[in-house]
Amino acid sequence: MPQPTIMMCKPVHFEVTYKINPWMTPDEWAENSLALALESSDGWDRLVETLGSLGANLLFVDPQPGLPDLVFTANAAIVMDGKALVARFRHPERQGEEPFYLAFLEALKAQGLLTQVEMTPESVCLEGAGDCVWDTQRNLFWMGYGQRSDQAAARAVGDFFGLETIPLELIDPRYYHMDTALVPLSGGEIVYYPGAFSAAGQAVVAERAGRHNLIAAPEEDAARLSVNLVNLDRDIVLATATDRFQSMIEERGYRLHKLPISSFSKSGGSAFCLTLRLDRTSKTG
Repeated sequence: MPQPTIMMCKPVHFEVTYKINPWMTPDEWAENSLALALESSDGWDRLVETLGSLGANLLFVDPQPGLPDLVFTANAAIVMDGKALVARFRHPERQGEEPFYLAFLEALKAQGLLTQVEMTPESVCLEGAGDCVWDTQRNLFWMGYGQRSDQAAARAVGDFFGLETIPLELIDPRYYHMDTALVPLSGGEIVYYPGAFSAAGQAVVAERAGRHNLIAAPEEDAARLSVNLVNLDRDIVLATATDRFQSMIEERGYRLHKLPISSFSKSGGSAFCLTLRLDRTSKTG
């Protein structure tokens, strides 16, 4: 497996000061802000250490005051075959992140690490790889819409990368980005939470993936954002997993690494949200 290259941002300014999803409760955060900030910092350091030990090359965006969610780099862009399509956020609270992500990716282009960097067209909202997850085995993107990204963004992704993009409506406000509800694994399996999708969406996933490849996360695990995991080859990094969910994954031949990053769930994110893969390549790229 080629060395994974992952973009991250230290949670120096991470906090919950506004509410743009059901997970966010600013008053609750304020009551215990110092302890939660320390927990977030320590957990993020453990995540960095673990990803490094698994062979990842890590690149870091500079934290910016007033942009607490800059830490969730999965939302920065979609990156494939050396090309980056930079996010357009729906909520004003996150739109200030766009120029910093753009500048970082443009700098990587100047270094020869990327070949093309463009903003998502102004006409659509598209919140990066958080809403557009790559399926290596099937050579396609699964794109969530209805909460943060627009269904029309699927065409923008398909046109920019020249790759099939399957839009699926997210119907539960708790699972507002695709990466909270569905993540493909290296062996061809798909971990997902069926309740995040309509019956029609579930049918599409089953048809394209094959039911034997589906790992349906229990509701208890989905509600802890356990689907929001990072998969590097046969290793899976996540915040938490019930014994049942852990067994479902381990019986497929994967190793689990559980880390103390649950404080990020107070903003609606976990392991996947805190990372952006920059090295992915398609079968046609």
